[in-house]
Amino acid sequence: MTARVLVVDDIEANVKLLQARLMAEYFEVLTAANGPEALEICRAGKCDIVLLDVMMPGMDGYEVCRELKASPATVHLPVIMVTALDQPSDKLMGLEAGADDFLTKPVNDLALTTRVKSLARLKMVTDELHMRVSTGRELGFEDLAPRHVDLSRNDPGKILVVDDRASSYERIVRTLGQVHEVVVITNPQEALFRVAEENFDLVIISLGIDEFDALRLCSQMRSLDRTRMIPLLLVTQEGDDAALIRAIDLGVNDYISRPVEPNELTARVRTQIRRKRLNDELRASVQTTMEMAVKDPLTGLNNRRYFDTHTQNLLNKASVAGKPLSLIIIDIDHFKLVNDTYGHQAGDDVLIGFAERIKKTVRSKDLACRFGGEEFIIAMPDTDSELAYVVADRMRREIAEHPFVIDGGAQQIAVTISAGIASLEGSEDTIETMLKRADEALYMAKRNGRNQVISDAA
Repeated sequence: MTARVLVVDDIEANVKLLQARLMAEYFEVLTAANGPEALEICRAGKCDIVLLDVMMPGMDGYEVCRELKASPATVHLPVIMVTALDQPSDKLMGLEAGADDFLTKPVNDLALTTRVKSLARLKMVTDELHMRVSTGRELGFEDLAPRHVDLSRNDPGKILVVDDRASSYERIVRTLGQVHEVVVITNPQEALFRVAEENFDLVIISLGIDEFDALRLCSQMRSLDRTRMIPLLLVTQEGDDAALIRAIDLGVNDYISRPVEPNELTARVRTQIRRKRLNDELRASVQTTMEMAVKDPLTGLNNRRYFDTHTQNLLNKASVAGKPLSLIIIDIDHFKLVNDTYGHQAGDDVLIGFAERIKKTVRSKDLACRFGGEEFIIAMPDTDSELAYVVADRMRREIAEHPFVIDGGAQQIAVTISAGIASLEGSEDTIETMLKRADEALYMAKRNGRNQVISDAA
């Protein structure tokens, strides 16, 4: 794993030392001698991670970090504070400024490598999510951008602690229980099932569980879709270096060494929960963008784009398996008259109500779409023209017999539909030719007086 690391320090010897260590791990290294220079590089998007010295003249590291985390353009950029100060309060100040991690001088090689690798992985995931959100904006979904996260907030989370030593987990519960809901499991074999069943914001795992390989539990959580994105924080002790390196490779997000310092634990937990909430918002935004790209916003049915993409797959499967496939095109009769007489809101009510009736009629494997305007289409796998006719005509009768409610229930409108059906006729048939035949059958139904279903085989 590689990344572009910006080393910020006003002492050239410190810069050279960190640069050499990082380049030995195949990271690309940029350097800056002061805060303003670092901000310029970060705002230009030239780095993936910032190693930021605290004690610099003029603009210190805390101020640089606060500026980075206050800007939407750089809030997602991981920042590691590097300080000669070793008091817990100094470390806490860095994390409260928005830093994602910290290192104490002289910087331990293992700590440097593991922290940078962990944050590089996080940055890759976050960048991918942001790219997809940006794609959504290009499609016109501006309102789906995630909110800017307030780094000063300490929102409560639900935390699972996996530890079999009472003296250890009781200390964690005392520290975190004032803000968070903390669940303790002493049997690690039960932990995976619990995490998969409930919505946890963080899992804290002791590396020293008796007669159990804690890294196997980490690996299992990273291998399941349900638990893959949950942050993992490992509790280690001196001498666990080899296991810690493997843990980072497995995808563990962070670690804290014993004896656990309460303020550091609180800050690391807050950072992990904040990251998770932000990435959850990004993923939700991406998912909504994807859905809106293929969904009709008024009716909730799939749109023409989705139909064009997926019906070819249905046709291919039907052709290979030698099974039938039918298309039903449906048009609401005299829909313009509804809009002209009752208004466009009434027309929307009818379209929404009609879509709901389609959803109740079709099977889960059928593909129902709003084709455009008042025209809808249903692709029905494993369905010949006779069965498609039965489904379409049943829908036609149900529409004709049950008026649509409009104006919040104040009025009802009697509506009818016409439908045309086309079925797969052989290996040379295509979606385009089927659509053409179904459309011709629909126009025949219109010419014959509407409120009827015509099959192209009739």
